[in-house]
Amino acid sequence: EYVLLRHYLGESVAVELEAKIGRYLRRTQSAEHHGWGLFHKGAFDVSATVKAYYALKMIGDDPDAPHMVRAREAVHKAGGAEAVNVFTRIQLALFDAGPWSAVPTMPPELILLPRWFPIHLSKMSYWARTVVVPLLVLCAKKPVARNAKGITVDELYTRRPIDRKTQAADPKWVWTKSFNALDKVLKVAEGHWPRSLHQRAIDTCAAWVTERLNGEDGLGAIYPAMANSVMMYDVLGYPEDHPARAIARQSVENLLVIHEDEAYCQPCVSPVWDTALAAHAMLEAGGADNVARAEAALDWLKPRQVLDLEGDWAEERPGVRPGGWAFQYNNAHYPDLDDTAVVVMAMDRARGKLNVGEKYDEAIARGREWIDGLQSKDGGWAAFDADNLEYYLNNIPFSDHGALLDPPTEDVTARCVSMLAQLGETIEGNPALARGVEYLRRTQLADGSWFGRWGVNYIYGTWSVLCALNAAGIDGSDPMVTKAVTWLEHIQNADGG
Repeated sequence: EYVLLRHYLGESVAVELEAKIGRYLRRTQSAEHHGWGLFHKGAFDVSATVKAYYALKMIGDDPDAPHMVRAREAVHKAGGAEAVNVFTRIQLALFDAGPWSAVPTMPPELILLPRWFPIHLSKMSYWARTVVVPLLVLCAKKPVARNAKGITVDELYTRRPIDRKTQAADPKWVWTKSFNALDKVLKVAEGHWPRSLHQRAIDTCAAWVTERLNGEDGLGAIYPAMANSVMMYDVLGYPEDHPARAIARQSVENLLVIHEDEAYCQPCVSPVWDTALAAHAMLEAGGADNVARAEAALDWLKPRQVLDLEGDWAEERPGVRPGGWAFQYNNAHYPDLDDTAVVVMAMDRARGKLNVGEKYDEAIARGREWIDGLQSKDGGWAAFDADNLEYYLNNIPFSDHGALLDPPTEDVTARCVSMLAQLGETIEGNPALARGVEYLRRTQLADGSWFGRWGVNYIYGTWSVLCALNAAGIDGSDPMVTKAVTWLEHIQNADGG
């Protein structure tokens, strides 16, 4: 996507950088399925493969080269470029390499709808919000990439009809058919909105993005939103040296990792999470040098607490004071409950191991207060918002990736339960802790495991919950504990891992 962004904007070709990215993409092409997955040694993903193929062709790889032929055949086998997800269809349409008719219609007027409306930005996750708002402008304007080389990927299309599948966990046919019908209506209405209303919607989208631009850390501090913001400013006519556009473009550049032979672009960075976990490790290890490193880490974390800005989360929880930490260096509009719980636990742990007096007391109190205020009504905690439970939105055509929402999850809830327990709360004396434990009891799967959404696997979810239950004083003989332990024993490999 980074390669395609540069060519979309018509920037000068970065020959050396593109060569390094090309080497990285060729090395990570799967020898088994001949495409690219979403993670190391992951299964074939048609959208990732189409974008990787397009980037390599843009860099200069011959479509008849063996690795390109293999990738193309894998794409055809998966249904062709017609089978890619919505965001990839938009990417192709922006290069005139795919039809806009294949993209679900999301008019920019969406941003003007009242909050009670069934489809509203506040009902989406933070990452969906930050990605979608600049996309509303792009989809309305339908610009065409400068693409000086005139590269397209017509050869990836099969010209055969495709039955697109959603990745939503539990799609409902009634909602799906209703939203598909709405999409047809919106396609007919497109171009017929009152001009003044349409322009007001576009202006509101631009203002929304600019307010949350987040300096060189970028909109939402995640690549897709950052790249979309750059393209939005471009189509709106902002010159390259306009402060908003320039800093948005720099935020993308900051995600590059450039080595001697290869280069790649990160989707985001995670210094707060990494530093908090490292501080726990140093405190656990003990010893003067390790403890000193832990204190230095906590002193680095302390001023990064968001205390003065009510982010998007406040729409659902007005009146709750800010007090969280973000995942990235800076992302003040979108602090993370998981990170906040881990930082609070590390600071509280330091109070017992270091001679720090009241150094971290206020930070701990504000972090705990914010987490208390963002518990969802079902007893769980989500990553960035409270009560983001409008599951019907996973059925809209725009949500074929199945991750439009930020509902409570077992792993984040486990961390918040652990934090409350570590701070001295009990199930008997603290209703929030009791509700959190009951949420975990309800969400245990039939086989005894828990899914960990943010670690994307079941072992992660299960150990996270077991740690929380232990901290909360749940006896080891409790059926949900014994069932989980039995599951872990059952899935252990022969080598012990």
